[in-house]
Amino acid sequence: MASATLDEKVSGRRPRRRGRKIVGLLAVVALAGAALVAASNAGLLKGGGATPSAAAVLPPATTQIAKETLEDTLDADGELGYGPATTAVSRKPGTITWLPGSGDQITRGKALYKIDNDPVVLMYGGTPAYRDLRTGTEGRDVRNLERNLSELGYTGFTVDDEYTWATAEAVMEWQDDQGLEETGVVELGRVVFADGKVRVDTLESQVGQPAAPGQKVLSHTGTTKVVTVRLDAEDQRLAKQGARVSVTLPDGEDVTGKITEVATVIVPGEGNEEPETKVEALIAISAKARKATAGLDQASVDVTFTAAKREDVLTVPIVSLVALREGGFGVEVVEGAGTRYVAVEAGLFSGGRVEISGDGLAEGMTVGTVK
Repeated sequence: MASATLDEKVSGRRPRRRGRKIVGLLAVVALAGAALVAASNAGLLKGGGATPSAAAVLPPATTQIAKETLEDTLDADGELGYGPATTAVSRKPGTITWLPGSGDQITRGKALYKIDNDPVVLMYGGTPAYRDLRTGTEGRDVRNLERNLSELGYTGFTVDDEYTWATAEAVMEWQDDQGLEETGVVELGRVVFADGKVRVDTLESQVGQPAAPGQKVLSHTGTTKVVTVRLDAEDQRLAKQGARVSVTLPDGEDVTGKITEVATVIVPGEGNEEPETKVEALIAISAKARKATAGLDQASVDVTFTAAKREDVLTVPIVSLVALREGGFGVEVVEGAGTRYVAVEAGLFSGGRVEISGDGLAEGMTVGTVK
């Protein structure tokens, strides 16, 4: 992933939100900027070409070039739960005669709720139901239906995009098992497709309440605990699908998580505030971690994202960088009673330090800095 540049740091880019790993970075950068201005006004900034230039005076303080591992990280608040909720909306008129309980888990082929005592059945698939399915219908929704019928044990048809008479016969057998009229047609609103088994989150209706097309009945989530984090849009580079993150659980244990989904969401503003664009990341954690939090439906966790990692690189404090008159940056190398300027290429920034590379630089060398 791309690392932040020095210009981005000096321009006042927002520090990591929680700041545990780079406490005071903004203040450090400000000090660096002040040092650069002071050095420039004193006429100390020299050319940083192939021949280093001698400095006029010794720096006010010194430090040593270190070799270490730098990580570009961001700490953010996360929520351990079951992920975003999806609302199930009635597509049929009637009366709601049965609802599951909050927290119940519904699997393939089972009733999600009932209208006029007839089940609205959960099936698995990514294409939502949007029309009646009957002989002659073609499409991905047909394949979804046939795949579910096959998984439920019904046979005599081919799982494909075509709703044939053989499909209709299997549907009539399924309708008979569900206590429905055997029409061979799956009318809109009879099934609800979800990615897998669901957990009932909240109930939006009550038993005995009239149902109408478009009416909210309940909301549901997945059944596996995940961590949800919302980042500012400018931090999108950190939320990459498949990337590993560190999650600190409520008991203080650190576990590894993996980003499984990334989406852009609009968060409504409060009061007169404008809506905000956020990047929402879903993070899967291990079965062991899920077991450790089995008694928690929701909990706050800390999540550390790593955008880049540089191992065994030369680093100095950011305030050790000086601006060179010809452009770019350098460090003031202290050698006995004298100093010289060496041009450097800045790499990754983290924790108030910066990765550097330049001719003749080595671990342990003394360079100028600010008090």
